[in-house]
Amino acid sequence: MNCKIKSMLKKNVSHYPKQEENEGITSLTMEGITKRFPGLLALNNVNIEIGKGEILALVGENGAGKTTLMNVLMGLYQADEGRITVNGKEIKFKGPEDAFKIGIGMVHQQYMLVPNLTVAENIALGMKNAHKLYKVDMQAVRKKIDEVSEKYGLVVNPDAYIYQISVGEQQRVELVKTLCLGAKFLILDEPTSALTPQETDELIKLLLTMKDKLSIIFISHKLAEVKALSNKVVILRHGEVVFKGNTADYSASEIASKMTGHEVELPQNTEEDMHGEVALDVKNISVLSDRGAMALNGLNLCIHSGEIVGLAGVSGNGQRELAEAINGLRRVESGTIELFGQEIQNTSVHSVIERGMGYIPEERNIEGIVPPFSIKENYILKDSDNEVYSKKGLFINAKQVQKNAEKLVKEFDVRTSSIELSAGSLSGGNIQKVILAREMTRNPKFLISVYPTRGLDLGAIEFIHKKLLEKRRNGVGILLISEELDEIMSLSDKIAVIYKGRIQKILRREEATRAKLGMLMAGVNDEQ
Repeated sequence: MNCKIKSMLKKNVSHYPKQEENEGITSLTMEGITKRFPGLLALNNVNIEIGKGEILALVGENGAGKTTLMNVLMGLYQADEGRITVNGKEIKFKGPEDAFKIGIGMVHQQYMLVPNLTVAENIALGMKNAHKLYKVDMQAVRKKIDEVSEKYGLVVNPDAYIYQISVGEQQRVELVKTLCLGAKFLILDEPTSALTPQETDELIKLLLTMKDKLSIIFISHKLAEVKALSNKVVILRHGEVVFKGNTADYSASEIASKMTGHEVELPQNTEEDMHGEVALDVKNISVLSDRGAMALNGLNLCIHSGEIVGLAGVSGNGQRELAEAINGLRRVESGTIELFGQEIQNTSVHSVIERGMGYIPEERNIEGIVPPFSIKENYILKDSDNEVYSKKGLFINAKQVQKNAEKLVKEFDVRTSSIELSAGSLSGGNIQKVILAREMTRNPKFLISVYPTRGLDLGAIEFIHKKLLEKRRNGVGILLISEELDEIMSLSDKIAVIYKGRIQKILRREEATRAKLGMLMAGVNDEQ
């Protein structure tokens, strides 16, 4: 009997070749993949295939099943039906380790890095062959990092701490980490969602040079990137494949209409100046960064009611610190911030909210929601003591909370099987919709919107842009912080360019061009 069991085990593990024996993946198919969750058919008979050296773009609306499909491929989820074949052999992954053994690696949308460890230490965590008794062979880790960096052109500083490096550099570390673990087939989930335009261009160039050495599946909503990077495109809608084709044969607008099921036309702000009262007046403020350096240095900015002011700038020039200072989340060292004539600098967050401030933060998972709370609870985070939802702030009106959540889920098209689910279990795009729904329906007098459409599909972006313009028409002043120049130029009445903690210049919508904004964002003023 023991011999028989050993023979069976040997037969099963033969599907997972050792890394040194793995010569690469020449073909991978997923056939008839179906995945159900309670009350939700997440994937329905999905078929995809990819060959060696190909880059496949997997696109679709938020909640279409893209990440779920890739989690099935990585062994994080088990498919209810269907099969996966690699190089013609059927493979069953019990977990991510099995996927890594055969050479498949995934870089998730939310980076899996420990902030207070160095780059080398983060990579060492997953390199089991470098783990010796009571210690880790860091020399072997560094040697592997050097090999991968040289082979793929991925330059990283092994001694830098994660919290010290930019988001773009963290993305590079995730790639190096995955490749150090032996990946010869890469899955990238929204790889550019947190990158600046410049970092995005660098990543695309890098991936194009890497495709000769490995195959790539990448999930994206940004169709310009889909066109620039992929050979083939697969579109998912409501868990089903609705389109497959060669990327070069279709325009971005054609792919967009196939993705959403209708023509997508992003709205433009072409409306007249409303000449509203001064809503937000930031006067000569100075604010420190987390590292103690001066993030804002004498910054001035004035925004009126019924006006959208777009803040353009390369990431790390003080945008985050400005948003946090206005919302009472960061101390102002000097200067004043007035909201409708009342000073709000260094007051409590609750006080700022009470005076009519709405805030869509940059860090949606950390600042935007409480992940373990249900979706319906996250909708009333700022209004739990409102008489509509509770009696004297003590007893929650469950029926009203339920009614509110059902309305917002429908209006903002949040893809979920139940409003009782934890908000943290949603996809990134759907978490963003929860935050947007909460902040926009509270009837704020002023709204700070930081990267409002990050991670959203084109249909959702169209909807959110319409909502922002609707708020403007209703007399709400809006500070729009975004790294998407097209978004800023389409929606803003004025565009303020921030550089090294100061406003370089404020341009009216009609005089702003990409070239002008690009020069100002680089620190070049008119005189220069």
